[in-house]
Amino acid sequence: MTAAPAVAAAPVGRAAPGRREDLARLSLNTATTKALTLEAAAAAAAAAGLSSIGVWRDRVQEVGAPTAARIVADHGLRVSSLCRGGFLTTRDDRAAREALDDNRRAIEEAATVGTGELIMVVGGLPAASTPGGPARPYPAGAGTDPDRDLVGARARVAERIGELAPFAAGHGVRLVLEPLHPMFAADRAVVSTLGQALDLAEPFPADVVGVVVDTYHVWWDPDLRRQVARAGAAGRIASYQVCDFVLPLAADPLLSRGHVGDGYVDFATITSWVAAAGYAGDVEVEIFHQEVWDAPAERTLATLAERYVRHVLPHL
Repeated sequence: MTAAPAVAAAPVGRAAPGRREDLARLSLNTATTKALTLEAAAAAAAAAGLSSIGVWRDRVQEVGAPTAARIVADHGLRVSSLCRGGFLTTRDDRAAREALDDNRRAIEEAATVGTGELIMVVGGLPAASTPGGPARPYPAGAGTDPDRDLVGARARVAERIGELAPFAAGHGVRLVLEPLHPMFAADRAVVSTLGQALDLAEPFPADVVGVVVDTYHVWWDPDLRRQVARAGAAGRIASYQVCDFVLPLAADPLLSRGHVGDGYVDFATITSWVAAAGYAGDVEVEIFHQEVWDAPAERTLATLAERYVRHVLPHL
């Protein structure tokens, strides 16, 4: 894939020179093009007329954060977010220190690649053997297990966000809490609703701890309209991510995210709520689906653009 000519990155909400004005706020999250290197993903985004890209740490770490920043800049893109920090629920002191150290590295990476937004997937129950894996057995002879204590896990998240917040603020990076669909509460995120994420964020300044509205994870929430308005009033919406909820679920439910318009999400309504709440930032498309990953990048980017213009842009 041939790199697009280098152009200057544009401010948030503006298209880079020569890029499509109607796609000024559309961002490719690199999870959507899982097989591509950061160089190839940036080239694909630029060639499709986009002005921004959301990057995952695996792609950044393959080349190092300074080189990742150069790659993005060479393609005239801004970085809408870095994903991900988090996984803060362990009960083991050594593992907790390692998790905090890894999150500090993520904060430094975010600052280096040029984004102020670090997406935080807070972690599931300690009883999870691994994300997507079976539960660990109950302790022998025990009728209860603290590794299955949701309240305790959420309390540890709050405590550790408090530990990370000053470090993040010192680097100009916001910790962006992401509520995940409840089916991931066991193994990936004990925070399942936007309201829970806002409760965790509330003790901190809005420019230090924010939230992401991800349609896949929150579309079902009967309190979503009120919580989006609450987030907007507090200035805490740091990212808007869109993809669809498709059925049947894959064997691994994580891979059940589809292109906008292929599933059940009401993008018109949710987008209008996010816009009314005052969000004016980039709109990331983040899809985990094997068929999307297997498709040619040009087709994926063309579909992202067409669906965004049809289902999202009119309501921003």
